[in-house]
Amino acid sequence: MKCCLCKEREATVHLTQIVGDKVQKLDLCEECARNKGVNDPTGFSLADLLLGLSGSEEPEPPAKKGELQCPHCGFTQAEFKKLGRFGCPECYQTFAEGLDDLLKTMHKGTRHVGKVPAAYRGVEDMKKRLERLQQELARAVREENFERAAVLRDEIKQLQARLAAPGGR
Repeated sequence: MKCCLCKEREATVHLTQIVGDKVQKLDLCEECARNKGVNDPTGFSLADLLLGLSGSEEPEPPAKKGELQCPHCGFTQAEFKKLGRFGCPECYQTFAEGLDDLLKTMHKGTRHVGKVPAAYRGVEDMKKRLERLQQELARAVREENFERAAVLRDEIKQLQARLAAPGGR
């Protein structure tokens, strides 16, 4: 299992926090755990750790006057830091300043790209290659390069047969 923070090294420190009926789990490598000051699991909350705070800092008091607050749900920055999540989708706009940097440290990016199963990715790659080969074939015919066109035609037939086979391989 990889470290939740650096996503590079093997996780050897496993933390679980249960608050009410919510379970939060965090898996860290030795280096990230040391950098975050995780040496006493009772002295910090996982939300604080994820937000880059050490366990020794005082929690922020709830809703100070003048504190940024979501106009839709009333969620405050202090609540976000305490819980590690937002109250509603509008919170993302309200607390946008600084959120990009936080997400970059947590997820190595701010744009969700998702995951594609390897088998599906292989089929998609073959379809793209088939499309490129067909374009090359059309160009070769236009340029009257019939030897190249014959090679491309054969390659296209092989690729089409692979795609038509069960499993697309």
